[in-house]
Amino acid sequence: MSSVEEAKCVYKNPDAAIEDRISDLLSRMTLKEKVGQMTQIERRVATPSVLSGFTIGSILSAGGSGPCDQPLSSDWADMVDRFQKAALESRLGIPLIYGIDAVHGNNSIYGATIFPHNIGLGATRDAELAQRIGAATALEVRASGIPYTFAPCVAVVKDPRWGRSYESFSEDTDVVRKMTAVITGLQGQPPQGHPKGYPFVAGRNNVIACAKHFVGDGGTERGVNEGNTVTSYEDLERIHMAPYLDCISQGVSTVMASYSSWNGRRLHSDHFLLTEVLKNKLGFKGFVISDWEALDRLSQPKGSNYRQCISLAVNAGIDMIMVPFRYEQFAEDLIALAESGVVPLSRIDDAVQRILRVKFVSGLFEHPFSDRSLLQIVGCKSHRELAREAVRKSLVLLKNGKDPKKPFLPLDKNAKKILVAGSHADDLGYQCGGWTGTWHGSSGRITIGTTILDAIKEAVGDNTEVVYEQNPSPSTLASHDFSFAIVAVGEVPYAENLGDDAELVIPFNGTDVIKSVAERIPTLVLVISGRPLVIEPQVLEKIDALVAAWLPGTEGTGITDVVFGNYDFEGQLPVSWFRTTEQLPMDAKANSYDPLFPLGFGLKCKKED
Repeated sequence: MSSVEEAKCVYKNPDAAIEDRISDLLSRMTLKEKVGQMTQIERRVATPSVLSGFTIGSILSAGGSGPCDQPLSSDWADMVDRFQKAALESRLGIPLIYGIDAVHGNNSIYGATIFPHNIGLGATRDAELAQRIGAATALEVRASGIPYTFAPCVAVVKDPRWGRSYESFSEDTDVVRKMTAVITGLQGQPPQGHPKGYPFVAGRNNVIACAKHFVGDGGTERGVNEGNTVTSYEDLERIHMAPYLDCISQGVSTVMASYSSWNGRRLHSDHFLLTEVLKNKLGFKGFVISDWEALDRLSQPKGSNYRQCISLAVNAGIDMIMVPFRYEQFAEDLIALAESGVVPLSRIDDAVQRILRVKFVSGLFEHPFSDRSLLQIVGCKSHRELAREAVRKSLVLLKNGKDPKKPFLPLDKNAKKILVAGSHADDLGYQCGGWTGTWHGSSGRITIGTTILDAIKEAVGDNTEVVYEQNPSPSTLASHDFSFAIVAVGEVPYAENLGDDAELVIPFNGTDVIKSVAERIPTLVLVISGRPLVIEPQVLEKIDALVAAWLPGTEGTGITDVVFGNYDFEGQLPVSWFRTTEQLPMDAKANSYDPLFPLGFGLKCKKED
């Protein structure tokens, strides 16, 4: 394009109205270029020739898919900038959106601050804290050159057997609604009078957010991931859709459709919910994105009848498709569907307008490349302090002393000798959970952070001896000079289907470890998990104190801040803690409700006046 032609391009004029820029650019685009904008591919297939030749609209990184092993933010920024440079060399120079699952901090990046997962934040019930975490996450994501996160998950979890329970803030719709404030942190605060439903991104220190998964993902039968939510429209709207009203009122830019079904109807092909409700009734003006390979799942066997699946999804209202690999087949099929009229050109234009709207709103045309000045903020002290605060506020005290008149906590930091035990006492990966480093997470020193054991050693007095044995030996347990024990047990990291669990017992014989220690030494048990787990009555009886610590992330010091008494407990259960899995799913409003600990439960150490 010559400089004279470029000067006439309304879409390149940052002072022109966004809707005028969209119209101008759309009028210049071929069908192939429009289809390219609707295509999101995985970075492993994103070559310069593919990006410019297909005018690809977006790239994503799958969980754990990065530029190298343990990549730093600077490595990510280098990679994203290379992709962006190639995209800008296409005929019209349309920048691409790079997306990543930054669901509890920029969790794919080595050295980033890892915040508690949503279930822990739900225990804080602190919307202002969620907003601050969103703002900190946005800065760390932007430092890596990425302008888009697939977060937050605003599911209302109704059954803890679901493998994504920890991605939900609560089983209580009102708590989830409150915690959507994270969107204002991620995207920035829309000004007074901002048009309802119109996407908003404040500037280069903010990111494009994504409310997910629309709708009912947390309500499936038996908590089966990608399962079927059986409920009336009224209850779907009241329980599961309500948080989206808050997301839309905050200018959320994108919404991801759910893999799940509603009364047997796949969400990815549900025109009523995606178009009539989300876009028309709720007035959402951003773009709707599919989940990973979700179109392939619309037909059995998976991946068959691809052209028909594209037609179903796009006509239902999906605007951008997370393809993520077979982009050539996708482009060929969607072009054929549009040329034959099976997918109307008006539907293609609507999808592309929505995608371009988000690109213009987010400032990508003016600032397509990373801002290297942000690199120093990744994992910085103030962000780690914020994560530590979040951990403190998320802890839920479930038991404090065998006798209510003799509280066991806070612990004495000057005790002579302490036993620390359990699978989760010195494992940063377990502490962070899924979606950390990789898709389903892993164990060990996977990033920079402080384990519970590190934090205990840091908190206690100089004369305190700390003995750590993951599974204490009989000779250790026979010793009579321990003041107390801290046993940290919990779940192995998991994500999505891998986390579906009908049993919900503590892994690694956690229950046996607790019993063996608590029979001989006064014991505090920390449960590190993405959901409630089975606590047997005799175990609860034997232990002196019990704390739900959720999946706290990298800042283990938040736990010791509270158990050693520098701060009091503030957390309240975001979900009901069941007695047995036979009780599931539980309904806090039902007459038969009989949990071990009810929704909203949480003790304090200090007696309130």
